[in-house]
This record gives sequence, C-alpha cells and structure tokens, in this order.
Amino acid sequence: MSTLRLEIVTPERKVYEKDVAGVFVKGTAGELGILPRHIPLVTPLKVAPVRARRPEGGEDLITVHGGFMEVRRDKVVILAEAAELPEEIDVDRALRAKERAEERLRHREHYDFRRAEIALQRALTRLEVTGRK
Repeated sequence: MSTLRLEIVTPERKVYEKDVAGVFVKGTAGELGILPRHIPLVTPLKVAPVRARRPEGGEDLITVHGGFMEVRRDKVVILAEAAELPEEIDVDRALRAKERAEERLRHREHYDFRRAEIALQRALTRLEVTGRK
C-alpha cells in the first residue's frame, strides 16, 4: 500500500509524525481528503479533528486548533497553532470549558461572542477526539 508522511507541528513541538494511507481535515473551504501522490496544495484549517488513516487499518485522531496544511507529493505538513493527541486531553477540563463557553454564548452581550465561539469549538473538538462528544 502506498503511503505518505504526516507531520503535525506546533510552535512548541512535533505532535505527530507517521507514514499514513490518508489524511482527512476540515479546511476553511470544506473537508479535504489527501491520499498519496496528491497534487501540491496549501490551505488554512479550521479547529477540528484530523483523521490519519493507518496503512494497516484504523485511524488516529488528532485535535488541531487552526493553522495551515501543506501537501507535497509524498508528505503532508500541518502547522497548527495547537494540537493534541487523545491521551493528552484532560476530558474534565474540556467539559468545563464547553460549559463555560456555552454560558458565555447565552449571555453574548457581556462577552466577546467570537472568542466564546472559538472556545466552544476547541472544547467540542477535544471531546470528539476522546470519544466523549
């Protein structure tokens, strides 16, 4: 089976680096599936899980909080503002962040709506990656 290298990098560290059969992301223009030998591409990403399909079957989910994806013939590099593997996520903290963001969205006249909306999306993404959504 043909593969490509996926690297997910934040300003602090390299979060993920493996050979994968496919990468599936949510870009600002919609969902994208990247397979080996894809044409070169650069696109901004939304706050959403990245699915990395393993060559032997199954997939890895990685939380990505915005950034950019660069696709080369045999490599995909995601430069993310932040990224987390499921085992790194504090589920209780994500649940509290979700509740706090929802409360702020209900009282939007007292809070920055856009900031609360982004906080909610980050919390929901973390919970989805951990299977708790």
